[in-house]
Amino acid sequence: PPSHSSHRKSSLSTSASSTPALELSPPPTPLPQLKKKTSASLLRKATLKLAAAAEEKRKKVEDGNEDGEGDIDEELEEGEGEEGDHEEPIKEERSRSEDVEGEGDAEGDVDADGDADMDDPENEEGADGDTPLPTFSKAREIEKLRTQGSMTQSHSEISRVKNLDKIQMGKHQVEAWYFSPYPVELAHTPTLYVCEFCLSFFSSEKMIERHRTKCTLHHPPGNEIYRHEDMSFFEIDGRKQKTWCRNLCLLSKCFLDHKTLYYDVDPFLFYVMCKRDDTGVHVIGYFSKEKESAEGYNLACILTLPQYQRMGYGMLLMEFSYELSKKENKLGSPEKPLSDLGLLSYRAYWAETIVEILLSTRDDISIEDLANRTAIVHSDVMHTCQVLQMLKFNKGQHHLIVSEAVVEQHERAKKKGRRRIDPSKLIWKPPVFSRNDLRFGF
Repeated sequence: PPSHSSHRKSSLSTSASSTPALELSPPPTPLPQLKKKTSASLLRKATLKLAAAAEEKRKKVEDGNEDGEGDIDEELEEGEGEEGDHEEPIKEERSRSEDVEGEGDAEGDVDADGDADMDDPENEEGADGDTPLPTFSKAREIEKLRTQGSMTQSHSEISRVKNLDKIQMGKHQVEAWYFSPYPVELAHTPTLYVCEFCLSFFSSEKMIERHRTKCTLHHPPGNEIYRHEDMSFFEIDGRKQKTWCRNLCLLSKCFLDHKTLYYDVDPFLFYVMCKRDDTGVHVIGYFSKEKESAEGYNLACILTLPQYQRMGYGMLLMEFSYELSKKENKLGSPEKPLSDLGLLSYRAYWAETIVEILLSTRDDISIEDLANRTAIVHSDVMHTCQVLQMLKFNKGQHHLIVSEAVVEQHERAKKKGRRRIDPSKLIWKPPVFSRNDLRFGF
């Protein structure tokens, strides 16, 4: 019937009209919330990047380096490029976060390049109208080297700062160079008084005068193994004379940056060089040596006191250590690695000894012969020959050739003159130690 068909058409038209209505309806997820969430995440990223860049810049300014400024600016520019279309909301949120956290300028503003000004006391002085302090300061670098030298394991370790100013030994007054672990009550005293015979230390002149009336020691407490003219060498066992050897180590640490031994002196022998006069036997310098060295070292630590430096005593100590090695029928070498000054001193001694033998012999001589005659290990002989450019390769063989420049340098050093060790004056036998003598005395 017509009524049914009309009703069917109306229902079809209704269903057909309802389908496009669903397609044109707005999406259920609101876009402004998504945009707000994206801007917030970018805001966090930009804020973290700015904070990291500002912290890095502050560290570099404090260290006196301006090399990282260009890198920081590039990172900030990259951060701005990543922000893209969301630059305006990020700037608004950035200013709010700076007001809350206190970063940036004093007014809470951010520079045009996105870099916040950091509070720096040095820059504040320049802003007041005074001349701005340079980032690199010679005084700051010297202070940094003095307080953060090679002995410093941690930069926050305040105990490594030099704690003594002057040291009085007999008639000599010298300035301390480095930190030494003397007792805390003696630190930062104007002058530390040290007895030149027993090496005890006092904080006042009255105390050292009273001590000298009681001290009966007039020479180091050991065996005198060498005496020639006014020079003497004493051998001291660290296990038998602990107090004296510890005082010697404390004193030497004032002038040695790399020394780390203070109290565990048992496994060491100390060979002390002294000068005799009417008042007693005065310490000039010393070197220490392990009782049993697995690496074959014949010297562990060497020092000439500052009041006797630049007089040739350092060479005398080195020569004496090799004379002991000759008595032991061993090849010796100083403990490695050497410091810069120690390497220069040993190079001078090695060059003088090797060139003197090469000039005095007419026969063919090899590296093995040089090592046996000088008691210097093969590696040190080779190193010296390479430094002096005496090793030449010709027709499949290496030859030792002494150039005119090396001869002239040797003659100039010989004209200066220095003391030499007389092997006939050395009365000494290599000591033999038991297992108990070689262990640390804890």
